[in-house]
Amino acid sequence: MTGLRRIDVITLFPAWVEGFNSLGLTGRAIAEDRIQLRCWNPRDFTEDVHRSVDDRPYGGGPGMVMRPEPLACCIEAALSDDQPAPVIFLAPHGRVLDHAGANHLAQRERLIFLCGRYEGIDERVVDELVDEVWSIGDFVLSGGEPAVAVVMDAVIRLQPGVLGHEQSAAQDSFVAGRLDHPHYTRPAQWRERAVPEVLLSGDHARIERWRCAEALTRTDALRPDLLAKYPVSAPERAALREFSSKEGANKPETGVQ
Repeated sequence: MTGLRRIDVITLFPAWVEGFNSLGLTGRAIAEDRIQLRCWNPRDFTEDVHRSVDDRPYGGGPGMVMRPEPLACCIEAALSDDQPAPVIFLAPHGRVLDHAGANHLAQRERLIFLCGRYEGIDERVVDELVDEVWSIGDFVLSGGEPAVAVVMDAVIRLQPGVLGHEQSAAQDSFVAGRLDHPHYTRPAQWRERAVPEVLLSGDHARIERWRCAEALTRTDALRPDLLAKYPVSAPERAALREFSSKEGANKPETGVQ
C-alpha cells in the first residue's frame, strides 16, 4: 500500500472541517499536497428552494433526521470521483478508535467520511452506502465534524514525512501498548523541580531503560487495562527493577513485579 493520499468529507459545514485542517501538522500536510482534502455538501444535491436536508422522524419524537435522497446522492457523487474508497460513518455505535484502528485507516489510499447531524441520518443510507462505522468514544457531539477531525488528525500524522522526525509516531503513547514516558526540556532546574539525573547523563542506553520503566509505571498506574492486553516483558521488568526508586520527580506506586 502507498498510504493515505486523499480524504473526502460529506458535511453540511465544510468550513468547519476545512478550518480545523488548515492548522498544525494536518494543515501543513494538506498545504504540501501530501494529503488531498475535499468536502462535499449534501445541500448541493437538493432540489427544493430551501435546500432542505432534514425532516421529522417517522414514529414521532424530538429533533430532525437527515433525509436519505440528498445524502445518498452526495455520497454517490463522492464515490464516482477518482479511486474507490470506503464510506466511514462516525456514530456512537461504531468501533471505538484506538491506535491500532488509526494505523488500519492510515493504510488506505482514500477515505470518505460521512458526518451526521441533528438526531442522525436515515438508517437506509447506512444500510445501503456505509462500509464502516467508527466512534471516538462513549459521548455525544452536536455533529460528526469534530469526530471526523479527530480521526483525520490521528491518521494524517501517521503518514510518512508529516511529522518532523520519523521516529516521533513510533514513540507515541499506545504504539507498544504503553502510555508515553514523561518528557523534559530546558531549564534543568525549574521552580525547585529538577530534571531526572539520568536524562543529563549522556548514557543513551540507560536513558532508554529509564523511559521504558517510566512508561510501564505510568501505564500500570493510569491504564492497567493495557497490561492485560500487552503483558510485561522481561526487559521491562529489568528496567523497572533498575529504576525502582524514581530520580527527580513524583512517581506513583506500581503493582508490576
